[in-house]
Amino acid sequence: MSRLELGIAWRYLRSRRGSKLLSLISVIAIGGVVVGVSALIVIMGVMTGLQNDLREKILIGSPDIRVLTMGSDMVMKHWEPVLARVRAQPGVVAAAPFVMTKALVGAGHKYSDGAFVMGIVPQGEGKPVTTIRSFATGGDFTFRTEDGQRRGAVLGERLAQRLGVYPGIDSISLTTVGTDVSPVTGTPVPREMQLEVTGVFDTGMYEYDNSYLFVSIEVAQELAGLQHDVTGLEVATRDRWQASDVAAAITKTLGYPYRTEDWQAQNNSLFQALRLEKLGMTLILMLVILVAAFNIVGTLTMVVADKTKEIGILRAMGMPAASIRRIFLAQGIMIGVVGTALGLALGLAAAYALDTLKLIPLNPEVYFIDHLPVARQPLDIAVTVVASLLIAAAATIYPALQASRLLPVEAMRE
Repeated sequence: MSRLELGIAWRYLRSRRGSKLLSLISVIAIGGVVVGVSALIVIMGVMTGLQNDLREKILIGSPDIRVLTMGSDMVMKHWEPVLARVRAQPGVVAAAPFVMTKALVGAGHKYSDGAFVMGIVPQGEGKPVTTIRSFATGGDFTFRTEDGQRRGAVLGERLAQRLGVYPGIDSISLTTVGTDVSPVTGTPVPREMQLEVTGVFDTGMYEYDNSYLFVSIEVAQELAGLQHDVTGLEVATRDRWQASDVAAAITKTLGYPYRTEDWQAQNNSLFQALRLEKLGMTLILMLVILVAAFNIVGTLTMVVADKTKEIGILRAMGMPAASIRRIFLAQGIMIGVVGTALGLALGLAAAYALDTLKLIPLNPEVYFIDHLPVARQPLDIAVTVVASLLIAAAATIYPALQASRLLPVEAMRE
């Protein structure tokens, strides 16, 4: 494309002579592209941010893979050889036993509440599988009490606030339905245990902070009446996105009666809903860019109608039809490039402000997170920019062809 063609295209776009309306329409066309691109960047960032934030928060206390047994009792017996085989599996970087049960939690007053009790390997003993230990805001996950024993409990911050307990000061009581049956009444005998509060954690995810507490695996075994047995094994992989493949390999290696659940399978419905929502919002907002493309078609069509005489003069002076076509193609591409660049800048600025300043708070009881996260994924941004430029370029084809087909005599007669 020659400098003359670009100069004429820029002059037509500015339209310093003739109707001032064309200049306004050009601004409106650019504004349509700006709105479409910026909105698409922000919405795609919001949907990606929700996926990423929810995934990271869920995996704070949940491992990449859980190895469990088939059956209703959820008890793994003779787990030490199984643990050794899992640790030797390619792609596994850490593995440890865990015990999960439920208990009624009280703090010596009338109020009590139910909670999930997770028994894990204390901090400092082996490589950790999850990152929950790094979210302690008071105390730690060693579960060590003042007498040196590991009889402590680490509570979620919201649960601790409801119970009114503080690390190093208060104690809690845990009550579960025992496995022993009373010979008199024939009903299960409750099992009760007193533990000292040795820590509090805050993950920012409502489900963990509100209803989870962690104890040492030995205490959890005693509370659940499992003796030396465990609920299962938790596994950390080298690449989280390869967890499903590693889980399938572990299942094949161990065989019956063992089964595995990777983090995507455990939360499949949630992440599937987020993916579908992101796709739907992307397609809907792509229509905004298509509307902007129609603005470009209308703008260039009006320019062709307004500049018919000038086009006839250019053709009469020897300018070929291909050059006329390139002039209007360049004008439409300028609108697309300027609108996309401004929309990109506006979208990135809005995304940064929303994510950094936490401008939109959320109810953690509903959304699991306390603010609206916005992720700026290079791939999503690149797709948006390329799609916008392609749509803008496609919108110039019809007006450019109409301009190039004008005959010099007919154009000058008009």
